Amino acid sequence: MNPERRDRLRDAAIEVLAEEGGRGLTHRAVDAAAEVPAGTAKNYFPTRDALLRAVAERCVEQYHAVAQQLAAASPPPSERAGIEALLTGLLENVTGPGRARLLAVLELQAEAARKPWLAAVIDPMAASDFTTFEAAQRAAGLPVTRERAAVVTLAMHAALPHLLARGEQTLAAAGLDDPARYVRTLLDVVYPADQD
Repeated sequence: MNPERRDRLRDAAIEVLAEEGGRGLTHRAVDAAAEVPAGTAKNYFPTRDALLRAVAERCVEQYHAVAQQLAAASPPPSERAGIEALLTGLLENVTGPGRARLLAVLELQAEAARKPWLAAVIDPMAASDFTTFEAAQRAAGLPVTRERAAVVTLAMHAALPHLLARGEQTLAAAGLDDPARYVRTLLDVVYPADQD
């Protein structure tokens, strides 16, 4: 099978899942979104579960690519400004080019509640944030504990659905209407200056 066409189908499936939700993810919808002949997606991914697995694996691949790009573009987290830039970049990606991928991931998480095999595919993506963010906080010279690092990671994860939903009142109430300020406040709360 053609790997380029396979990736095109997986990318189209992400868009369909993001735009139409879980019920809208059909082989026919993926064919239309990828602009390929009818039956192509079914040829590559014969069942709906195979299609879900393909979307999940593609989301994981894209997640790692984005994390690498942001790490390369941000100052190294050898100081607080570096970790602030990295975390802010992640939040801004959610409202920009990463929006469809994150919407698809939320749909996949809902499906994973009923399909343990799917949870096993996507769980490493979120779980890796705990070690990655902890290492970044440590590199920034913050007084890291596992618990503090977990709070930062969970606060970042909790922000995602609100950024995707774009509810102005919720964003303002949480401080997410300014992602850079949200990150600074989060780090100030978890790492107060008088306790460093």
